[in-house]
Amino acid sequence: MSSLLSISLHELHKYGYPILWLIIFTAAVGLPLPASLVLLAAGAFAAHGDFNIALLIGITIAAASCGDNVGYFIGRRWGSKMLDWLGQPRQLRLISLRTVTRSRNYFKCRGGWAIFFSRFLFSALGGVMNLLAGAERYPYRRFLLYDVTGETLGAVIPLSLGYTLVVCLKAGGNLLSMFSVFALLLLLATLLIRGIVRKLQSPKEVFAVGGAVSTQKLTEESMPPESTPPIITQHVEKSAC
Repeated sequence: MSSLLSISLHELHKYGYPILWLIIFTAAVGLPLPASLVLLAAGAFAAHGDFNIALLIGITIAAASCGDNVGYFIGRRWGSKMLDWLGQPRQLRLISLRTVTRSRNYFKCRGGWAIFFSRFLFSALGGVMNLLAGAERYPYRRFLLYDVTGETLGAVIPLSLGYTLVVCLKAGGNLLSMFSVFALLLLLATLLIRGIVRKLQSPKEVFAVGGAVSTQKLTEESMPPESTPPIITQHVEKSAC
């Protein structure tokens, strides 16, 4: 993986936007390429002025959506056979049959959300989800909606992180001072809120305890003394005699 990353970054710095499109497209189809790390580095390059961040976002969304569509239509044409082939026991086992079965069940329950979250949270499952969407005849318009929405987040998040990281490093002193002031204010606000909540809760606790004590006293006063029943019993026996 490290060798693939170094090669990808070298080619990205050398050829620019076309190689970025190719890397993202290939990763979206399902090949194991470090696309997220490449996007993080591309955002950092953009902060140095090598790329345009808006153009990077557009190219990434377009390349990822094209790759996802290729996987969807492959799954629509040969999806079931391909998934069964992936699950067969071989010396080189890419995906276990149990994983494919669980993915199918999860996709049937939450197909749209599975597509959406596999674009940026669980990007390693993106290729499998594309095949499943095609194999299960998931409506293409809904697939395209969830896919483009998820890929937009999948492009914006790593590119923005890489860009912001470099900008923050350039302005490290100011950022550190601002962060310290913010942390101090947050601590003071937390302590103030905790004190207010305790003061609001303490009268309620005192009132609850006082009510419980008064209720107990009333109950004890209303109960007859224990010596009463024997006296009443003796009086009844004398009357009978």
